[in-house]
Amino acid sequence: MIGESTGKERVMPGRLTLCATPIGNLEDITFRVVRALKEADLIAAEDTRNSIKLLNHFDIHTPMTAYHENNRYDKGRQLVEKLLSGTNIALITDAGTPGISDPGEVLVQMAVEAGIEITSLPGPAACITALTMSGLSTRRFAFEAFLPMEKKERAAVLEDLEKETRTIILYEAPHRLTRTLRELREVLGGERRISLCRELTKKHENVQRTTIDAALEYYDTQTPRGEFVLVIEGKSFRERKEEEQAFWKKMTVEEHMAYYLDRGTERKEAMKQVARDRGCGKREIYAYLNRSR
Repeated sequence: MIGESTGKERVMPGRLTLCATPIGNLEDITFRVVRALKEADLIAAEDTRNSIKLLNHFDIHTPMTAYHENNRYDKGRQLVEKLLSGTNIALITDAGTPGISDPGEVLVQMAVEAGIEITSLPGPAACITALTMSGLSTRRFAFEAFLPMEKKERAAVLEDLEKETRTIILYEAPHRLTRTLRELREVLGGERRISLCRELTKKHENVQRTTIDAALEYYDTQTPRGEFVLVIEGKSFRERKEEEQAFWKKMTVEEHMAYYLDRGTERKEAMKQVARDRGCGKREIYAYLNRSR
């Protein structure tokens, strides 16, 4: 009969909503996030014991389930199944924007692969908050979150940071702060400018705009307290160019030319490249090579 149900109606998948939560001050939550948390069928929270305080404060009674670093794959698959069956899920982290240095990244990737609709509601992020008040350049920046704990991987990341011209943002725990500052001094130099931001958006918010050397001197006598966001000045283009030129100038002009000629570069183009590398004119290289014949 027309209009009779076949019992095989297609279930529409639910939507995954990433909800940014306060990083300290509860007044930083948006009206839109509060509404989304109330309207969701389920809230996936990094720590339900922590998040229940937020939900109670805003009179939100949506059921919660734990989704965190230790269960991100198994629980992620379960949450995707729920989404596919029509459940609308809101994802929150302990503080800040889900997916930024937290296991939400994995759930988003799984949802994308499953064809789930995803939306992100903007709000607090400690890295951006610290960057904007650091006093350092905000035009270009590199967010590294926490440095790796594994020794070789950590050394490789620090080596990359040595060449970085963008402003660098790191997260660090108080008990590891001085170790990280010493490593940064070894790689970047003690005169590099740094802003140490802690207790962001809270009553005792503090920003130290200083150098790496001065920060180490300070924390040699003071105990670090609170989670830190480190915003570090990038290497200047001028400094990087001078270092590159110093590297090439360790070679003779003949060795420098051979470097490019051995790679199949035509002689005329090789002279141009050698001149660029050494910061001089092509005619100077041409004249030198003619004199040394």
